[in-house]
Amino acid sequence: MTEPTNKPGRAPRPPLRQGDVRGLKYFNCISALLEKLHGHKDCHNRQLHYDELAMLLLLHYFNPALTSLRSLVQASDLKNVRRRLGVKHVSLGSLSEASRVFDPTLLRELFAELAGRIESDPARLPAGLPPELAVLAVDGTLLEALPRMAWALWLDSEHRALKVHLEFDILKGAPAAAAITDGNGNEKEVLRESLQANKLYALDAGYARFTLFEAIRAKGSSFVARLHDNSVYELVAERPLTAADQAAGVVSDKVVWLGSTAAKRAELSVPLRLIAVHIKSPPERGLARRRSRVSSKKTFRHRPEEYDLLLASDRLDLSAEMIALLYRQRWQIELFFRWLKCLLGLKHLVFESREGATIQIYCALIASLLISLWTGRKPTKRTLEMVQFYFQGWADLEELEAHIAGLPPITR
Repeated sequence: MTEPTNKPGRAPRPPLRQGDVRGLKYFNCISALLEKLHGHKDCHNRQLHYDELAMLLLLHYFNPALTSLRSLVQASDLKNVRRRLGVKHVSLGSLSEASRVFDPTLLRELFAELAGRIESDPARLPAGLPPELAVLAVDGTLLEALPRMAWALWLDSEHRALKVHLEFDILKGAPAAAAITDGNGNEKEVLRESLQANKLYALDAGYARFTLFEAIRAKGSSFVARLHDNSVYELVAERPLTAADQAAGVVSDKVVWLGSTAAKRAELSVPLRLIAVHIKSPPERGLARRRSRVSSKKTFRHRPEEYDLLLASDRLDLSAEMIALLYRQRWQIELFFRWLKCLLGLKHLVFESREGATIQIYCALIASLLISLWTGRKPTKRTLEMVQFYFQGWADLEELEAHIAGLPPITR
């Protein structure tokens, strides 16, 4: 008889200890908001309530030791977690059931309320921009899902994904609104349903639809949107460029009627600004040139060294330099997506149901808002690490406060 051999594999994760989870008093600012969720879907035999589930998910983002639902179950047995968060012992079955029972829209309302508490920083306000105008960068990002999550439709039967449709307030440096759909969710229609007055929407070329531009204007808002390079238009007037415009890379400023046919032009009620900005791409890191890659739509994407960016806007009162600057600031939403997925860890979904995944995404967005409320800054990698060190007991309160006090002031 041969003796059994030990197969190599990953060593089991050691159990959580009481000292592995700290910093729970920082949740005091949100506990009152979560309290209103406590009675949602209440039942005589339910031990886990909505507010307790949200607290555990928020703790998951601030403590890297909590990586799965089983680790949240283990954390619920710690005395410090029970006392500070007001939770009881949670079973794996309770977490799985709760993800399908609770209504994610209630958490969306809580997220919107927290987002409203963040104030715009005057240092982010470009000179000449009306202070009452909110500048929102709008875009969507995909989160990979498991093939068995059949509801998360994307591409084909072998690929699944969720799409986070986000509105990011550039002057606050924080998310302002969000909606979650399957991977095939239409970004333009999601934005159309959430339009508000007194906003300026900074949009990429994927939102370049004339009927959407009109819907934005009908809501009493305005837009700065990138157009495709082959856009057709009829010139109405040429506007002169100032030295500041030319320094910002603006090569032309025109008033035009967009569209190649009379039917397309009829979708717009007014002519628009068409601004061309010359862009010089920075050199790639290393000696090798970045390879072209195939996008999700099976088209090749490459990065030219120089090109002209076409921007459309209905704002005739703003300078061409200002419009170019506002679109350049749209890149903040791309950086936030990277922070959300790569640093905060949103790429890993712990729930498979539509409701559970949506609840987890809103908790991740709320976690980013909490860091902004605690520090007065937009979340960064170093600040997140310091918060996580504190929640794990590696840093004390004085060291965390010293880090926050030492953060550089916000500059334009």
